[in-house]
Amino acid sequence: MLTNISVVIMAKDAEVTIGECLASLKEFSEVILYLNNSTDNTRKIAQKHQNVKIIDGKFIGFGPTKNAAASEASNDWILSLDSDEILNESLVEEIKSIELIDKNKIYVIQRDNYFLGHKTLSRDFVVRIYNKTVTNFTDAQVHEKVIENQNTKKVSLKHTIKHLNITDINQTLYKTIHYTDLGAKDRKTCYFSIVILKSIYAFFQTYILRGFVFNGWVGFTISITNANRRFYKYLKQFINCQEDK
Repeated sequence: MLTNISVVIMAKDAEVTIGECLASLKEFSEVILYLNNSTDNTRKIAQKHQNVKIIDGKFIGFGPTKNAAASEASNDWILSLDSDEILNESLVEEIKSIELIDKNKIYVIQRDNYFLGHKTLSRDFVVRIYNKTVTNFTDAQVHEKVIENQNTKKVSLKHTIKHLNITDINQTLYKTIHYTDLGAKDRKTCYFSIVILKSIYAFFQTYILRGFVFNGWVGFTISITNANRRFYKYLKQFINCQEDK
């Protein structure tokens, strides 16, 4: 049992994935589940796991909310997860082997992303383990990152996280609304040409440069989704500019 590191998860209406996520964390003595006005069965599912401590709190942006959730943990070492991320047994064993002595070390884990059950070509590397006495997440409303400084030492783990990014096609619509609202908050873009070019490039970047053209209909769908998300983010910034004129 891992007693020197706390798992911290923020979640809202995550009943589809939270069961598998929490089941993969049975080797951790403390799991903090920070619920943001969840209305589905996420709480009931979590209550079945004895190592899970449920905290109710407001969503104040991804970075600030993750920091608030981590403050509830009894350990200084934090494993920060999303509610749709699942650890495999090999990764858990690898985490067990980490000494967690040097507080300046942060640990990077690769995520294998899934779209409607299909593994995609998209893989990203994210900092998931850190010591909260030395660092935390940025205050970014979206695309938050663990803060690095001159003393930071990055360590990459060998095994990966399974990321159930999209389990229902309607999630793409909800996430587009949610992320573009956050991405446009208090920001302006005053040239509509930027709105067009940003969205076109987002499709080109995903479909061609990142090779999603080889991922069939899944790759095309993800590319279109990324283009739409970029379009509405900058369109909302453009509207902010127009409203101030």
